[in-house]
Amino acid sequence: MAEEFDVLVLGGGSAGYAAALRSVQHGYSVGLIEKSKLGGTCLHTGCIPTKAYLHAAELADEAKSSEKYGVKTTFEGVDMAQVKEYKDGIVAGKYKGLSGLLKMRKIQVIEGEGKLVSDSEIDVAGTRYRAKNIVLATGSTSKTMGLPLSKRIITSTEALELDYTPKSALVLGGGVIGCEFASAWTSYGTDVTIIEGLPSLVPNEDPAIIKQLERSFKKRGITFNTGTFFKDVEETDDGVKVTLEDGKTFEAEICLVAVGRGPVTEGLGFEDVGITLDRGFVITNERLHTGVGNIYAIGDIVPGLQLAHRGYQQGIFVAEEIAGNNPMIVEDINIPKVTFCEPEIMSVGYTQPKAEDEFGKDNIQVTEYNLAGNGKSSILGTGGIIKMVAVKGGPIVGVHGIGSRISEQIGEAQLIVNWEAYPEDVATLVHAHPTQNEALGEAAMALFGHPLHG
Repeated sequence: MAEEFDVLVLGGGSAGYAAALRSVQHGYSVGLIEKSKLGGTCLHTGCIPTKAYLHAAELADEAKSSEKYGVKTTFEGVDMAQVKEYKDGIVAGKYKGLSGLLKMRKIQVIEGEGKLVSDSEIDVAGTRYRAKNIVLATGSTSKTMGLPLSKRIITSTEALELDYTPKSALVLGGGVIGCEFASAWTSYGTDVTIIEGLPSLVPNEDPAIIKQLERSFKKRGITFNTGTFFKDVEETDDGVKVTLEDGKTFEAEICLVAVGRGPVTEGLGFEDVGITLDRGFVITNERLHTGVGNIYAIGDIVPGLQLAHRGYQQGIFVAEEIAGNNPMIVEDINIPKVTFCEPEIMSVGYTQPKAEDEFGKDNIQVTEYNLAGNGKSSILGTGGIIKMVAVKGGPIVGVHGIGSRISEQIGEAQLIVNWEAYPEDVATLVHAHPTQNEALGEAAMALFGHPLHG
């Protein structure tokens, strides 16, 4: 007889363990199958370790520029082996905490690679587990575009294990991952060139934000080539060479392949039981149901934004759905996004072009507040902007920002958009002084027609 659960989750990353934790809070018996380590990509090779590296990069930048603030320090370089040790310590601590939390909540963790064998069963190394409800949360992996990985051609996973600072690096991909590594490596002293096939870096951001980022990266000495895709990557005697489709070539010590992430669904039995896949992604309805039995899919295997906090939200959503609580759907457009390069980018809701497409160009109003007018930003020594997009006579539908530490403003930004606040709603709120948070209030006042410092 197979062991039976109320809820059986395949995958212990952000989405999977969130579904497990919320389900057990509803009194359900829960099994969580994980082939590697609890926490998945986010904890071990994604969000947490990369942000640890970026914090070290921030400290390096501050050490190099401290004298202009009257603080005399000597910058002697970056010890990557020690940075790695610091990063590993953060990850180990969070992993221990998560493991303890699941144990305390009496969630049965099943170690091994699971395969869906029916609409109610998952096989793990010859042992079958049954469930009234199954949640698929098998996550994603770095795309390689068919490139052979080596010591010099690497993905973000291998980049996080480097114990030295490369003298030069080519980054294939100017999205979130590519820009974050380019930023950190530049702070460490690496000569970085980004290759992006689309017309700009971070192409999903608002044009005003893209313009600011590209200007800042140029000022930092980060080279980038946009608008032409790469054709070939090969190792040379001294490193790597990237050839573009137009024949242009670039050489460096290493090459980071940062062209996105693909779903981990192949060979897991999903299609065998009737689940629809598209390019490897699991197709669900708006309530994340696969259309087969009581099987749901969440996180990076579902088309859309591949973000840990989207995974958390979907894990909670499905647990509430199973419990019959009819949870509210959060559309991808309204999920907050942050790119932790220097300067940081935060965004939620519609960009100006998308808002014009959705609501009509003549029905949109926008404002940009320059951080040069913000006291705390001047203290921090950062430039940048806050941009708000609103429907004329209606709510704010997009909030975007760029600047050092601007990620901390994403909290209010996502409340503004998701609660459909009007400019006057935000303009009349009090924003503490001196904070970067004031910039949101200033932008809203400008939209309302009563700018104070703008």
